[in-house]
Amino acid sequence: MSESVDTRPEGAALHAPLARLLRPLVRLLVARGLTFPALTDLLRELYVNVAEHDFALPGKEQTDSRVSLLTGIHRKEVRRLRGAGAPVSAVPAVVSRTSRIIARWIADPAFTDPQGQPLPLPRIAEAGAPSFEALVAGVTRDLRPRAVLDEWLDRGLAFTDAQDRIVLAEAAYVPRGDGGAEPQLYYFGRNLHDHIAASVANILGDTPRFLERAVHYDGLSKELATQLEARAREIAMAALQQANREAHAACATDPGGPHRWNFGLYVYAEAAPPARPANGC
Repeated sequence: MSESVDTRPEGAALHAPLARLLRPLVRLLVARGLTFPALTDLLRELYVNVAEHDFALPGKEQTDSRVSLLTGIHRKEVRRLRGAGAPVSAVPAVVSRTSRIIARWIADPAFTDPQGQPLPLPRIAEAGAPSFEALVAGVTRDLRPRAVLDEWLDRGLAFTDAQDRIVLAEAAYVPRGDGGAEPQLYYFGRNLHDHIAASVANILGDTPRFLERAVHYDGLSKELATQLEARAREIAMAALQQANREAHAACATDPGGPHRWNFGLYVYAEAAPPARPANGC
């Protein structure tokens, strides 16, 4: 018996996984009114930018002809688009400030209980005692803590308890908005970029560099899927809080530099045809 040989072009093997990867993105684009012509304009610019900067030959100037060869885009278009720069998602000021304050609240031992949970904080306290004012002042001096508190109360990131202490709400851990507010869209781009970048690096590299794994079961009842989703959320939050505490403590003695690090988790469940007729477990 002769062995079958896959004679398809190398890129053809990407069609099925790309279709699955892009489908939820296309759903978002259609829902938010980003048309196909607008997407092709963006993709054309990205193709040129990636070929120009990521596939330049060492010691050689990247030419329009080579970029055209790599991308399949006409040289006239390449010449027009080169140097345009890929779209960059700058960190919104509100995201940067809020994330740093929350990170400190859930990581700094001065603002957490013995179990590592964020303490309810009085707005103001004596010097050296934990308070919301001290928390904010330790991160930024550019804004009054009262202004930050008012913003957080309005956005549902915090609330006051019966003792008039400020409590960090669960909503603070996950940016939310009406159909995609600025913080939510920023993390949408950042987190998906890093997840995809890790997977791509593992495919293109000689050996997988990044940890990129998932636990998955098919053919489950709705009740079990819901139960596993809730339990996975608990496990994920515990892992994220532990990673944040260790990173926060390590940053205190780090000299700083150009590198960044991201540790992310996701949980997903949906109603889908089972992969096989047998029980998923």
